[in-house]
Amino acid sequence: MIMKFSIIIPAYNEERYLPRLLESIDIARSNYSGGRDTVEVIVADNCSTDRTAEVAAHHGARVVPVAKRRIAAARNGGARAAAGEILCFIDADSAVHPQTFDAIDRTMTSGRYVWGVTGAVLERKSFALLITYFLMMPMVLLTGLDIGLSFCRREDFEAVGGYDESRLYAEDVILPLALRRLGRTRGQRITRLTQVKALGCTRKFDQFGDWHYFWMLGHAMKSLITSNWHDEKLADRYWYNPGR
Repeated sequence: MIMKFSIIIPAYNEERYLPRLLESIDIARSNYSGGRDTVEVIVADNCSTDRTAEVAAHHGARVVPVAKRRIAAARNGGARAAAGEILCFIDADSAVHPQTFDAIDRTMTSGRYVWGVTGAVLERKSFALLITYFLMMPMVLLTGLDIGLSFCRREDFEAVGGYDESRLYAEDVILPLALRRLGRTRGQRITRLTQVKALGCTRKFDQFGDWHYFWMLGHAMKSLITSNWHDEKLADRYWYNPGR
């Protein structure tokens, strides 16, 4: 049987959230009209010290150890082990929509798109999160970039070199921009599949506060001005050593 989808999950100490995601993927696989066995699940274990690998294996996922402690390296490591025609990437603390794979299949079969993302609905609401959402939407609509599950063809992923492992963060912004440039050469676009939004975790807001995105925007502006996307102190605090 030809493997249609490979869903790749970079994971570092994700034993708490991983079951929710894997259970949601299992439902989406069962709902896929192309057959659940055409969807493989890969957990790219990025040096976890908890039961991440055990939990992943218990839920039927293939565990791929990735020794280089970098998010881009974990994504690439999972992609190298994947057999699917279409690569899907999602964070371990998320959950996917039950109709995800049929929606992606229709989109990619059309031949009109080079990359896509589902967007996400946050698992809880607050006034601060609502304000953050409305302030971020113009940028999302302008660029086509969003959070949630992202996807592209394996051949296109390889053509642009995958995720940039020299970056400590923002690798998930650079890849779709590279794919968009590739797509323009053959009349393809990037897209958002808002009818199958993933569930977005709010643990970063729980940890850093519901208004913390404004603090992050300040760092983003600094990085844009200085062209420095390698702030090790910020990366360690926010992505690589977040207290889990």
